[in-house]
Amino acid sequence: HNLLGTVLKVLLHALSRNQSTLALQNLFASQRSLIFKYHNLLFDEETDSCADLCLLLLKHCGSQLPSVRSQAAASLYLLMRQNFEIGNNFARVKMQVTMSLSSLVGTSASFSEQSLRRALKTILVYAESDADLQDTSFPEQVQDLLFNLHMILSDTVKMKEYQEDPEMLLDLMNRIAKGYQNSPDLRLTWLENMAKKHMERANHTEAAMCYVHSAALVAEYLSMLESQTHLPVGAVSFKHISPNSLMESAVSDDVLSPGEDGICLGNRFTEGGLKALLEEASNSFQIAGMYEAMNDVYKVLIPICEANRDFRKLGQIHGKLQEAFNRIAQLHGKRVFGTYFRVGFYGSKFGDLDQQEFIYKEPTLTKLPEIFSRLQNFYADRFGPDVVQIIKDSNAVDVKTLDPDKTYIQITYVEPYFETYELRYRETYFERNFNIKRFIFATPFTKSGKAHGELHEQCKRKTILTTANHFPYVKTRIQVVSREQIVLEPIEVAIEDIQKKTAELAAATTQEPADPKILQMVLQGCIGTTVNQGPMEMALVFLSGIADSTTIPTKQQNKLRLCFKDFSKKCSDALKKNRNLILSDQKDYQKELERNYARFTERLAPLITISPSQAQGVVAANNNGLHNSKLTPLRW
Repeated sequence: HNLLGTVLKVLLHALSRNQSTLALQNLFASQRSLIFKYHNLLFDEETDSCADLCLLLLKHCGSQLPSVRSQAAASLYLLMRQNFEIGNNFARVKMQVTMSLSSLVGTSASFSEQSLRRALKTILVYAESDADLQDTSFPEQVQDLLFNLHMILSDTVKMKEYQEDPEMLLDLMNRIAKGYQNSPDLRLTWLENMAKKHMERANHTEAAMCYVHSAALVAEYLSMLESQTHLPVGAVSFKHISPNSLMESAVSDDVLSPGEDGICLGNRFTEGGLKALLEEASNSFQIAGMYEAMNDVYKVLIPICEANRDFRKLGQIHGKLQEAFNRIAQLHGKRVFGTYFRVGFYGSKFGDLDQQEFIYKEPTLTKLPEIFSRLQNFYADRFGPDVVQIIKDSNAVDVKTLDPDKTYIQITYVEPYFETYELRYRETYFERNFNIKRFIFATPFTKSGKAHGELHEQCKRKTILTTANHFPYVKTRIQVVSREQIVLEPIEVAIEDIQKKTAELAAATTQEPADPKILQMVLQGCIGTTVNQGPMEMALVFLSGIADSTTIPTKQQNKLRLCFKDFSKKCSDALKKNRNLILSDQKDYQKELERNYARFTERLAPLITISPSQAQGVVAANNNGLHNSKLTPLRW
């Protein structure tokens, strides 16, 4: 075996030098013969030799000489085949080839991207025509590997083009990191590169998420080496921080043994490396003001420090946690997080982005004109100012009506969306802005085609978008993967408006400590003389028909009637609270508000009070509805 190992090293050395075409042809033939007869030499003992051979073969696959390229492709294919025949898998070769590609792209002057693509196509032809392995998973595994290599190749080359486009650059870096899923060392490197890019742009939450993913990846491979109670059991231990971290689970057929397969040997794949990544994540969350997420990260780190009896570190951690919890208490009701926009791209000049839509997470308090300006200026510099058009409405885009020579960007403000049951356990503002993947925007319309009309005509279309991952993530834009729509009829629009005003009144009334300015602003918006027409007009338009004491209210009319009752009660509560808060010079203002409220309730009373016969009709209708209805999904 020592002699054979020496022969292999001589062959590898010869392949690494400049040789004639004839010499290379003979060297490749000798290499194939040696590996065919003594494959254990490569796959069981000489791990470094396997890595070196994969690198050299891939390098020659990028040769511009067809004869050299075809020989290298044949050798690489046979290497995959032999590795597969040993255990129905060629994870070792997949990993080594993927790692080799990362070191070749952009570093070798003689390396041709186009030539490599041709060689990869040759390997695919070999796999598809290999009759002996057609009934196995081998052809499919080869196809998956080659697709992955193509993606890494394309994205790495594209990165040079998109240095000035932060969203696209991070998309490409993330895709490359995904391409290295079976090469944990490389994936970790790319995740750390992404974290640095985010920190350059002050996206500290996203940088923290890169470190969380890195820590989950390290934990996954540490758990394979030895299960220890103080260490996380793998990526699943990070699910409470972010559901996205489950992506780091080693669940594919290509799972390799840490150490044995020449992977996870660096300092980062150690307990100390895991602690360092968790510290980085926590520090970034602290800078971002995501104090609750800091606490979740420390829940993973504290057991490790306790097991190591690292009391100095434990003291530091608990000091930081005390500071974080105090900040949460101090900033209650005053915290603001990211702003979200739906961005759709239309036009062939956008390439891969054409007809794709994303949710963008922008810095806190970003206004719609700001993101309009940023994207318009960026793409105008790229395509020309006359080519880029911004679509300012939120209606569905008919691509057939667009000018094919122009590019269109549609930008819409969106808000996080939750079902009723979700709001029960997402109580705080932080919880409603963290680990979210559904967003909503509303589009007003009338059945006549106009956007706005009279109260009895005004409809609303709610669009709910679901993203591929949860925000915050390792990047600031995430692709939309599904959408659903809910259409509200005019009376449903009125119900929603009154419910919103009622919620604002309740929040302003119960706020602690009380804020007189906010309370008076909300009251003015509900019963001030200038806006009194709003709620009152809704009541007149939709409830006048039941004021005769005989007409049975429809389900929606009864719901609106009850909403107005609640609204009136909350107005009364707010007025009482305001009376106790006002200064002496505001007494006249308080009296005016109370007069407005008295007039409002006087006019409203006949519209929301129903007779006993009407009440019986409502009960009967509800009972019939219960018998005839099927379960329907909750609606927002």
